[in-house]
Amino acid sequence: MTELNEPSVPARNPATGPVSPATSQSLEAPVATPPQRAPFRRQRVARIIAIAADVLQVVLFPAFAAGWISPLNDALDVVVAVIMVRLVGWHFAFLPTFVAELVPGVDLVPTWTAAVWFATRGRVPERRR
Repeated sequence: MTELNEPSVPARNPATGPVSPATSQSLEAPVATPPQRAPFRRQRVARIIAIAADVLQVVLFPAFAAGWISPLNDALDVVVAVIMVRLVGWHFAFLPTFVAELVPGVDLVPTWTAAVWFATRGRVPERRR
C-alpha cells in the first residue's frame, strides 16, 4: 500500500469561508478532566488523622461527656474537617460526618475513619515515580 502525502484541506464554513485549524479547535466542546487523585502520602496521612481523631473521641472524650472538655471535642471536629478537605479534597461524605459528630453520643462511632475511607475508596493513589 502506498502512503498518501496529501496536504490537509482546511474545513470550509459556507458562511465565512475556510476555517483554520486554530478556529476549528476552539469550536470543539471542552473535554471534561477526571477529578485529581490524592497522592498516596496524603491519603495515608488523612487516614491516620481520622483514626486518631476517632480514637480520641471514643476513648478520652466520653469520660468528660458533658463537662468542660465538650467544646474541645467540637473544636477537634472542626479542625479534622478542615484537614480532611485540605488533604483529600472536598467530598460529600465529610458533610454528614461533621454534622453527626456534633450530635452527642453519635461521636462514639468512628465517623471520620468511615468518611475518609468512603472519600478515598476506589481511588488509586498516585505514587512517586
